[in-house]
Amino acid sequence: MTQRTTVSIPLPAGFRPADILAFHRRDAEEVAERVTDDSLRKGMLWDGTPACLSVRFDTEVATAEIALDAEAGRDLDARFEPMVRRMLGLEQAVEAFEERFRGDPAIGRMIAVRAGLRVPLTATPFEALTWAVTGQQISLKAAVSLRRRLIIAAGVRHASGLLCYPDAARLALLAEEDLRAAGFSSAKARTLRALARLVADGDLPLDAWAAAAPVEQIRTSLLAVRGVGPWTVDYVLLRGFGWLDGSLHGDVAVRRGLQALLGTEGRVGEAEAKAWLARYAPWRALVAAHLWAAGATAAY
Repeated sequence: MTQRTTVSIPLPAGFRPADILAFHRRDAEEVAERVTDDSLRKGMLWDGTPACLSVRFDTEVATAEIALDAEAGRDLDARFEPMVRRMLGLEQAVEAFEERFRGDPAIGRMIAVRAGLRVPLTATPFEALTWAVTGQQISLKAAVSLRRRLIIAAGVRHASGLLCYPDAARLALLAEEDLRAAGFSSAKARTLRALARLVADGDLPLDAWAAAAPVEQIRTSLLAVRGVGPWTVDYVLLRGFGWLDGSLHGDVAVRRGLQALLGTEGRVGEAEAKAWLARYAPWRALVAAHLWAAGATAAY
């Protein structure tokens, strides 16, 4: 039995579907996402039920469908289109950002080269949170491998054959030993389990926060969890909620991109990057995304 719903979403002029698809193409083994030149299929859990999200891009429209392994009767429509719009970055005020800074001597040319760039979001804030913890202080390649092993350890498969990225309730069922066997350090395993329990119990209402993103409340709540630091919070606010003003000065790829942009010999330190990014508030994270895109090194 399958329940489906489909939406068609008009795309703005200059929309860049390749950026969205590249974000979901990180894992070449495609255990949970399969990407073509114009489409994405992703396994996920919708209220605990295995689901497959499909998005296909045409010139002016994105057509999205979600198929649940469940009988009809669940209310999908009210939540599905807003989720897809967030994932595609359609709520991001990139036009205002480009208008403001297209003449900026430091970043104007960088913006012009990638006009219309938006930040792809994860399907849920919880996915962004667990991905951020997974990627702490390791390379992108290592993080992708850990993420794959987490999905396999969770062991939830949709009828399409895709494995589903675990939600908080499913991840909370994994023991620390399960996560250690998947390659996570003891510290990351404990942090992931603590976050999963908090979300599953409603103490971290990430989905409820998604509509309005109360930034300071999210920041305070996440920083209270051992193993979550400022970089993780700013990354989650960006990839999970679409907040474009996080100062990602602690991100190595951002600092490398800034070094290349400025043409400096030595490495750019965190303090220097923080001061440089400050001039671009309230779009500091969007500038960081442009630096990611401009760099030769893949970013998170």
